[in-house]
Amino acid sequence: MSGTSPEPDRRIDRNLFVTVSGPPGCGATTLVEGIADALDCGYVSGGELFREIAAERDMSLSQLIAETGESEEIDRALDQRLRRIAEKWGTANKAFVLESRLAGWLAGNRADIRIWLDAPDEVRADRTADREEMTSEMQVREVIEEQRYKSYYGIDLSDRSIYDLAINTGRWDAEATLDVALTGIERYDVDADEGAFDTPDFEI
Repeated sequence: MSGTSPEPDRRIDRNLFVTVSGPPGCGATTLVEGIADALDCGYVSGGELFREIAAERDMSLSQLIAETGESEEIDRALDQRLRRIAEKWGTANKAFVLESRLAGWLAGNRADIRIWLDAPDEVRADRTADREEMTSEMQVREVIEEQRYKSYYGIDLSDRSIYDLAINTGRWDAEATLDVALTGIERYDVDADEGAFDTPDFEI
């Protein structure tokens, strides 16, 4: 999704709690920034929290990723931070965007709109080629996360039923992806809403 900036001038006056999820390289950060700009609200990224934990422990990202495979404590610390944020903004009646691979599940029924992004592996690898993490490291983290979500929380990450929008960002550029998301947010009618898929809370 690089090379195309999301449209800068669209503004939406909605007090909605939105989550964005997807694997590395799916374009989540770009979309979150665009949504937050349009809603004139704050946002939190799971990747930023992960980096904060690494800095707090004086570890590199590679070291922290390796340690997540050996101890559940780091994973749960990240998920607890995300859950607290979801609980806060789920009752705030103010616009906010939360991004992480597990954000939709952690927010659960507190979220107004949950979005899933994805793209083919080769597309995501190309997008993340210049990141501090190597593509192979991110792929290892993906596998580790999928396994722990299932073993810790009973979550099947391949279950997309909880999401209101699922977008293949390999098919559309950043501006078009943002347009799809903002249209869904703008046209969401609480009174006409016949119900999201129920997502039960789980202990972290």
